Amino acid sequence: MPRLIVLRGVDEGKQFDLSGQAVTVGRHSSNAVALHDTQVSRRHLELRPVPTGGYQIFDLGSGNGTLVNGQPVRSAPLRTGDQISLGQSILLYTSLLRDSPGGDELTERVRLLNRGSDPEILSAIVRTVGADAGSQILSQPQAAGSDWLKARLAGLAALYETADAVSHILDVDQLLAKVMELVLKSVDADHGCFMLREETGTLAPKAVRYRDGLNRQEELAVSRTIVDYVLKENQGVLVTDAQTDARFRGGASIHRHNIREAICVPMKGRREVLGVLFLDTQSTLKQFVSGGKEQGKFTEDHLQLASVIAHQAAIAVDESRYHQALVNAERLAAIGHTITALSHHIKNIMQGVRFGADMVRTAMAENDRDLLGKGWKLVEKNQGRIDQLILDMLSYSKEREPSIEPTDLNALCVDVLDMVRGRATDRGVTLEWRPGAGVGAVPCDPDGIHRAVLNIVINAIDAVEDRPTPKVGVQAILEPDGAWVKVIVLDNGPGIAADKADDIFRPFVSTKGSRGTGLGLPVSRKILREHGGDIVVQSVPDKGSKFVLRLPMKSAFTGDLSGTQVHPPVRPPAE
Repeated sequence: MPRLIVLRGVDEGKQFDLSGQAVTVGRHSSNAVALHDTQVSRRHLELRPVPTGGYQIFDLGSGNGTLVNGQPVRSAPLRTGDQISLGQSILLYTSLLRDSPGGDELTERVRLLNRGSDPEILSAIVRTVGADAGSQILSQPQAAGSDWLKARLAGLAALYETADAVSHILDVDQLLAKVMELVLKSVDADHGCFMLREETGTLAPKAVRYRDGLNRQEELAVSRTIVDYVLKENQGVLVTDAQTDARFRGGASIHRHNIREAICVPMKGRREVLGVLFLDTQSTLKQFVSGGKEQGKFTEDHLQLASVIAHQAAIAVDESRYHQALVNAERLAAIGHTITALSHHIKNIMQGVRFGADMVRTAMAENDRDLLGKGWKLVEKNQGRIDQLILDMLSYSKEREPSIEPTDLNALCVDVLDMVRGRATDRGVTLEWRPGAGVGAVPCDPDGIHRAVLNIVINAIDAVEDRPTPKVGVQAILEPDGAWVKVIVLDNGPGIAADKADDIFRPFVSTKGSRGTGLGLPVSRKILREHGGDIVVQSVPDKGSKFVLRLPMKSAFTGDLSGTQVHPPVRPPAE
């Protein structure tokens, strides 16, 4: 589905799906894409669908105008990756639909013949070629069977290697470094580098390479004269004698650094020139004495090859920047969602803190010790909720490797139940515990698993609070094959609807309203998965839920620890 993503501006990180209808963009709330940028007109522009797929942009007479990829437009077709500038905002247009004419109408005319339709065809095969022959031929063009094929593959092999490199490297610096290595293999240059335009418009050197045998401590001089000419004229050049060419005679660097030959070609991406590819050779003493009459290294073929490779590199840089823009936009959207959810939870907690503080203040003024105790208890309770939220956030956001040691799972579960017994008693919840056999030395991180089991048991107690006969059961079991151990937590609460079962493990989704952080279950599942296990949920609405925490008995971190008897550390009693 086509989409607009706000890359920069007041609404940074927001995304707007385009459903195939005309869409207006502007500052007024009636627009389908409503922006809060004060420099955007009330109805700034409109995106209209086109029959071949995609959208066309139309400026609606806005005060500050509309730019697409930095160029002012009244109307223009949009392609994936285009950046729309309006006011102080930049929007990225992206689409999985075809943005070009054509389509797949011809696919309907393709008919796959039955095996018996043409029995003579197999007997007509006169030559075969292996599936990997293409890559083998391109990797070793000098081994081709004929001079005709060798000549045509000489440059094609370099393009094949370049295409292969740019297809899987997203980092721009790594990409250009790899391409420059391939260029120097194909073109007999002394030096080479890319000059890439930055956001400020200045040119920055990338992927500088020297031919083997040259002094790498010497300065590489890129002729500003030649680069400016290439960018101004928008065409690549082959300079066979840079020191005598009238167009570059004023270039001090050409003479100071003995640049004899140079190839400089623009890096033309899909929409603009991103920089240049610069290659040069330097004069030797023999060439200087001969007055430049010695045959040079560069040919017109080298210029054509450099131009094609520079174009491939530019397209890859475009793709890398587009991918990074999408990643950043998704990250910003995730951050926005997280901040919104956290703000909601913190606001609820702070309301409890303020209410408790008001009770304490009133009690102190009236010397009411009973009210003082209640107010202070409320403050302490919400302080604990803040601590819990912070711990959950740290646990969920940080990748960690479990600290595995043999752990008595029965003792761990008893410790959890001791901690929550006061909470269960206050709510009238009955706790049932069934120890398991063969779970005395489970390889796990005792602190992590204790936290996961505690989260699940607390959730179960909260779930059954309003039931007629609230009950929570906990059981440890070694599976029959001895490969897995599990802790089962049962409750007779209201259950979970089938369409909500996956949502409960999403961050900041809580069924407890203001009482929950929405991170307990995601943190618990993360801990189990770090161990190589998982949490499985079975629930029947109005009947109850069953949470199964499964752990492997053979840990990926320490191996099989069965047979060793240990006990978890003693935990402080519940408040």
